Amino acid sequence: MDKALGTVVMPTLSSKKASARVALIDMKGPASTTLSECFRQFGIESVLLNGDAAERLKKEKFEACVVKLAPGSETVMESARTSPSNSRIVLYAVGGSAQEAMSYSKYGINAIFQEPLERPSVLKLVRATQMLVLHELRRYVRIPVITEISFVMSDGRKVTATSIEVSSGGMSLRSAEDITIGQSGEISFALLTLPRIWVRCAVSWRNGIGKTFGIRFDNQDERRFRIKEWIDAYLEG
Repeated sequence: MDKALGTVVMPTLSSKKASARVALIDMKGPASTTLSECFRQFGIESVLLNGDAAERLKKEKFEACVVKLAPGSETVMESARTSPSNSRIVLYAVGGSAQEAMSYSKYGINAIFQEPLERPSVLKLVRATQMLVLHELRRYVRIPVITEISFVMSDGRKVTATSIEVSSGGMSLRSAEDITIGQSGEISFALLTLPRIWVRCAVSWRNGIGKTFGIRFDNQDERRFRIKEWIDAYLEG
């Protein structure tokens, strides 16, 4: 996996006809404006949903959804993930940390907008994930998704991390623990429809500033093919 967490793509002209829709759930005022303007730069139309959001997500097709992490947000996420039309929706959360998002991990949150919403950071996150929203899937081989990772190293040390992106060859992760390039071991995790899986890996890069690091799956471990199958199914869905 490349060290970069997201491929930088130049934004399309704002005059481009929208080819995808993102549902903004109960977003008001400056937050709604900032999100709408940033998505618009990539040809993604924003649709404001309020009290009837869960019902509309069951009936209408959206390519993405932005929901604030708060009591009651589980209803919206559940509605999206159980809808035949939106089960593969790109799910953005607003607020909270990646650790706090773990309580919603079964819904497969793809990325988090940190509060307060600031245009540069919002635009950066939308840029990093917009190809997935627009279904330019052949060019986007990494899936942003937040889930808890257990990493048991060859020396017996156990590290808990949070996933950032997953590909068929490896993952980018975030952890408060001290990680060194070259360390090897076995990670385990679950992803939406993928039951918990274990696979051998090695640390391939690290960024000390952000406590982020990347691992490559062991090419000799056939269990990694289950991850590739899940990614293929996710993209085709």
